[in-house]
Amino acid sequence: MNIPVQILPKTCTSDPLPLRLLLVEDEPIQRRVLERRLSKAGYIVDTARNGEEALAKILREHYQILLTDWDMPGMDGATLCQRVREVSLPGYLYILLLTGHDSAADIVVGLEAGADDYIRKPANEAELLARLKGGRRIVELERSLRAANAQVRLLSVTDPLVGTYNRRYLTDELAREIERARRYGRPLAVVIADLDWFKRINDEHGHQTGDEVLQCFAERVRSSIRKNDWIARYGGEEFVMVLPDTSLVDAVATAEKIRLHCASAPMVTSTGCLMVTASFGVAALECRHATEAATVATLLRRADVGLYRSKNTGRNRVTAAVDVPA
Repeated sequence: MNIPVQILPKTCTSDPLPLRLLLVEDEPIQRRVLERRLSKAGYIVDTARNGEEALAKILREHYQILLTDWDMPGMDGATLCQRVREVSLPGYLYILLLTGHDSAADIVVGLEAGADDYIRKPANEAELLARLKGGRRIVELERSLRAANAQVRLLSVTDPLVGTYNRRYLTDELAREIERARRYGRPLAVVIADLDWFKRINDEHGHQTGDEVLQCFAERVRSSIRKNDWIARYGGEEFVMVLPDTSLVDAVATAEKIRLHCASAPMVTSTGCLMVTASFGVAALECRHATEAATVATLLRRADVGLYRSKNTGRNRVTAAVDVPA
């Protein structure tokens, strides 16, 4: 469960995107007529000639609306509805069933199979577009709800000050990273960074300046790591960088890159430019050591030992914890 975004996205107020609609109709002339009408109404229309072809497309592509005839050779529309509802799709698929059946019992069968609504054939164009418009509202509401839930989840795992992941996310996701490394025999490294003399910055320049320094440091880390690497605020002025598929040697090189990035240029704050350095501790979970004994706590403890040594041998340096048992 990796969440690739670490800066909260801006909300978008643009017009809704055109919906992708899959039209399933075995009669060629009727299929072409409906396709033209729906395209003219603003839908991105794809077509299928039968239920089997439609299901294959639904499993391969992403549609928001399915408009299907009921009576087709092979898999009929009701069976197609049932099969669609049995699979996991990335978003809600609204299903409108075209039917020549007019008994209440038949309609109930279609709705219970998974259709959201139905329209009797031959379909009146105005009624068809009105029912599809109702389907659009449901699709857009579900899409908005998913986006809102994703935003809430992102907020729950994001540090509000620096825009990195927070300690809660670190604890949960690092455990998954360790399990993946162990399962696939891949290396994994962590880097703990601690800003040097940070209390002095707060005391002399104020906490607002201290916050700006933390934000600047987080941004410099982000610009120094790969796309698949990620950063979490561990607490106070401490940060943890998690580097999947990275050996100890490569992790030390990454930490050194971040250290130089910080030490070589001042951080711009509202009270002026400040030279700020950081100390680093590095630990790696090499393939041969990826045993059940490896846990979040042990890996972080090893990196913390390296950090402690960096602090006690002059600060502004990187130390790899190579002789600390897991």
